[in-house]
Amino acid sequence: MKKICFMLILVLCFAVCANASDIELAKKSTLNSILKTGELRCGIASGYIPFQMTDKKGNIVGFEIDLAREMAKAMGVKFVPVNMEFDGIIPALLTDKIDIITAGMTVNQKRNLQINFAEPFMVVGQTVLVNKNLEGKIKSYKDLNKPEYTIVSKLGTTGEQAAKRFMPKATYKSFDLETDAALEVMNGKASALVYDLPFNAIFMAEQGEGKLFFLEEPFTYEPLGWGIRKGDPDFINFLNNFLHQIKNDGRYEKLYNKWFESTEWRKNIQ
Repeated sequence: MKKICFMLILVLCFAVCANASDIELAKKSTLNSILKTGELRCGIASGYIPFQMTDKKGNIVGFEIDLAREMAKAMGVKFVPVNMEFDGIIPALLTDKIDIITAGMTVNQKRNLQINFAEPFMVVGQTVLVNKNLEGKIKSYKDLNKPEYTIVSKLGTTGEQAAKRFMPKATYKSFDLETDAALEVMNGKASALVYDLPFNAIFMAEQGEGKLFFLEEPFTYEPLGWGIRKGDPDFINFLNNFLHQIKNDGRYEKLYNKWFESTEWRKNIQ
């Protein structure tokens, strides 16, 4: 009998300690901090069409921006975009300068060693925009893997990683902005741009006719996700449930149609 009582006491103590640990973990959650400050600081990198851009009035707009606004609304807090260079976003998160990364970031294992990701809000892949003069010579990204070709992409992105991985024999050049990289190809100063499907499709439709051709079949699988600091199950839980909700109540589809099925927004972008 004494042995049974002792075991029950041990189980009870363990349960109390576990519950106390859970409470302490919840208090340390970024979600709790956001609710206290009344602000959701979102790390972005303006220039990723159509996910995050600057309009003619200087406002940050785009598909992912609208998703983040909906997230802030669901929390009952103010949406605060913090614009910076893409390669500085993870350091900014780790030093608590932002609460979450909402910058069209591809989920990969290297990044996942540093931060945690919510479930993907979209899946994209790398495609190729090629200078029109190479039409007939280039039929696949594999054909660009030669020293005579110059491949461009945006610094610090999976486009850059894909170019170096799949076309190691080609000359590679990086740019701070994907638009500048695309113009380099369009002006004949580079052979091809390796970059995400959404950007390449829009750039081709708007500026590429007669100057570029589009290898539109993605050759990589790349889920886009929101990044947060490690050790925060409460925040991950909220983000995943938020994504499930908006993808099933019509809000996600409405925003997707606004930014991907229409180009009306382009006239207001810088």
